[in-house]
Amino acid sequence: MKLTVLGSTGSIGTQALDVARERGWVVGTLAAGRNLERLAEQVREFRPEVVSVDAAVYAQAREVLGTELRGARLIADADEAAAQPADVVVNAMSGLIGLSPTRRALEAGRAVALATKEAMVTAAHLMWEAAAVGGGRVVPVDSEHTGVYQCLTGEDMADVAEVILTASGGPFRDGPADLSGVTPAQALKHPSWSMGPKVTIDSATLMNKGLEVMECASLYGLPLSQVGVVVHPQSLVHAAVRFRDGSLKAQFGPTDMRLPIAYAIDAAPSGMQMPGDVRGARRGGEVAEHLGWPLRGEWQFRDPDPVRFPCLALAYRAGEAGGLAPVALNAADEVAVEAFLAGQIGFLDIPRLLERVLDETPAGALTWGSLAEADAWARTRSRELVGAGVRA
Repeated sequence: MKLTVLGSTGSIGTQALDVARERGWVVGTLAAGRNLERLAEQVREFRPEVVSVDAAVYAQAREVLGTELRGARLIADADEAAAQPADVVVNAMSGLIGLSPTRRALEAGRAVALATKEAMVTAAHLMWEAAAVGGGRVVPVDSEHTGVYQCLTGEDMADVAEVILTASGGPFRDGPADLSGVTPAQALKHPSWSMGPKVTIDSATLMNKGLEVMECASLYGLPLSQVGVVVHPQSLVHAAVRFRDGSLKAQFGPTDMRLPIAYAIDAAPSGMQMPGDVRGARRGGEVAEHLGWPLRGEWQFRDPDPVRFPCLALAYRAGEAGGLAPVALNAADEVAVEAFLAGQIGFLDIPRLLERVLDETPAGALTWGSLAEADAWARTRSRELVGAGVRA
């Protein structure tokens, strides 16, 4: 197996390389941003043929990587990196910057193990069009979506009544009652998963689950009404599917992202061709240390609290509206989380800001051009609201 790993120095990227190391897979291309120290370590170990960095640090990268490149070609173009020959392209780039490389990989006919949720949240039909043009394939990299994928493999989508995503509930699922004074440090203490700061704050507001609901609907061709969410504090059941005969099928396992990453990479070469087509996926492997994982203990499930976590309802609202609404919501959330982490707004200002932006989002069809325009507008408007102190 030959891999391209985009976003190689981030959380998902480094864990994808852990899996590659364990399996003995070849890493042909690495693409990172500006973390040159970690990238140098990765280049030294995996000896890729192509290395991509942020254009702003290209000259510095040439010096830092130096002899570590060992003949590898250094570029400053994630799109070009995404199109390099590979069995699977793992896209772990965070944010809207991951859209263009995803499009390029799909148009180049690559199998994409996709951890960039923004691709399906903001541009689903554009991504499926790119896959149709180039013959590319998509499999999600996410504990919940990979769980859904495993539950649906071999099943007929016409038999599916509901897909259920589980949420840990984040650090504030049981308190405090008043969330107005919680700090970024408190919000970053996730009880189950080790993730980057943006995703961790989104988990604390349940926005991350809202984005996953939209992503799930786009991946499997389902209406939002058929994608539900339950809070499961133990984070062991990752997803379930309820069938029309009343039966349920669930996927569960340890809280180790390397497991869904490994499954997604294994499945990607024969992955989905279009929404809802999940037949024929190959079986993923296991991380050896988890083979003796015990099946015991108490598992709890409960409905998410819509009063404490209004971001979840806002995500459903944006998904139902379609068009440019998901783009605007995603952009506003990025600005809001950044402002919260910087101490510019409070925790409860995040959903207030998102609601204001959604209320003001202009109608329009989704194209590559309108996507970029809506994203820019939403970011500008969100920063204005941050500067004004965010009023409901």
